[in-house]
Amino acid sequence: QFGAEFRRFSLDRYKPGKFEDFYKLILHIHHIANLEVMIGYADVHGDLLPINNDDNFFKAVSSAHPLLRVFIQRQG
Repeated sequence: QFGAEFRRFSLDRYKPGKFEDFYKLILHIHHIANLEVMIGYADVHGDLLPINNDDNFFKAVSSAHPLLRVFIQRQG
């Protein structure tokens, strides 16, 4: 009923790049290029927060200790 996949890959914590590039990478890695998805992450307190622009993408990557846990949810 629920689909789950786990992937590990690395990003430069100090120069993570642009959100749009990260979004495309996520779609490519999971072979879901034809879907619109919402990307979120679990912060240090366990709260689920969105990743949808360069600012909160940088905040997510720079505050991840030791790993950034990303959640992908189909929109709609």
